[in-house]
Amino acid sequence: MYPFLSDLRVVECASFIAGPSCALHLAQLGAQVIRIDPIGGGMDFNRWPVSADGRSLYWEGLQKGKRSVAIDMGRPEGRQLAVELITAPGPSAGLFVTNYPQQGFLSHEALAAHRADLITARVLGWRDGAPAVDYTVNAALGMPWITGSDRNGEEPVNHVVPAWDLVTGAYAAFALMAAERHRLRTGQGQEVTVPLSDVALTCLGHTGQLAEALTSGDRPRYGNALYGAFGRDFATADGERVMVVAITARQWSGLVKSLDLQAAVAALASQLHADFTEEGQRFTHRQALFPLFDKAIGALSLAQVRERFEAGSVLWSSYQTLRTALDTDPRLALAAPLFETLGHPSGLNYPAPGAAASFHGTPRVPVQRAPHLGEHTDQVLAEVLSLSPTRIGQLHDAGLIA
Repeated sequence: MYPFLSDLRVVECASFIAGPSCALHLAQLGAQVIRIDPIGGGMDFNRWPVSADGRSLYWEGLQKGKRSVAIDMGRPEGRQLAVELITAPGPSAGLFVTNYPQQGFLSHEALAAHRADLITARVLGWRDGAPAVDYTVNAALGMPWITGSDRNGEEPVNHVVPAWDLVTGAYAAFALMAAERHRLRTGQGQEVTVPLSDVALTCLGHTGQLAEALTSGDRPRYGNALYGAFGRDFATADGERVMVVAITARQWSGLVKSLDLQAAVAALASQLHADFTEEGQRFTHRQALFPLFDKAIGALSLAQVRERFEAGSVLWSSYQTLRTALDTDPRLALAAPLFETLGHPSGLNYPAPGAAASFHGTPRVPVQRAPHLGEHTDQVLAEVLSLSPTRIGQLHDAGLIA
């Protein structure tokens, strides 16, 4: 974590991944993030993966470094309390992150009536406000039809990592900070909407995939072959698998040399009238090239492949499970400054990551665990709304806070 945004106070009412990850990024760069949680937890409070006794590792991963206020927002008094926290005064406050619907008591218009310079960053599914999640947006965009290989037949193949959720959360944090910069100059607040569908569309547009579909039609499946360049998984003599990639001409020459394939590749290039220094040519003729590499890599053990590839600066990796990687791969060591072992609300002790970026002119500050549900209710109500202990006690007695 870093202290760069320590003067900012952000209030979050969000669940699942995109909204909470937006506020997590801000918290890990120092912002004071206050989560307003329903009493007993929201709809993602018990979401998998979970510990042996059912505590959500997912939830405590996304809420690191935040403070939790538990309010009964099913009652008018609870909703009013939430509105007061979101719109509380302060030159660096009035920043709100949510994925709640655009209508209702948390609409920007309703909140801005209490604070005109409020900035709301609202994550949506579809831009018209209709609900969607990562997997439904991905299905609608057709990505599962180009994932996998011919062996999947007519079956779509979903991805495993919720990429659109994660990119949307990061983009929403970036957009919120842009709006905050605008407010510093003009005093103007506003609502910023960040739909998953629009983030996905723009990402495909930035990488040329929309243009490809519009001008050439849908891309077919290529299995584990790297589209547009040379790359695929190969089996070693001892039954391991490696992913090998050669995008640049230098990477290609290093790969060919490391496997002593210069003569065979040159002969194939002559036969096909191909120039394999061009990455597109390597992809076009992949079916002719792959057998050469299947045979060469298949004659070597993983240890021999590693020795040759490292000597030749080849772009490659062995396939390994996540647990194996964490236990044995020094490049993924959780003892790095990025991680810190914490005691979490689940009762487990394990390494938790801080900010992914490293600022080399500023030391990191300790990573903070996720809160227990409602852990900071009394503290936040006293600090932000200046409520007295007597008034806070009355709210407890009425069951409005926990």
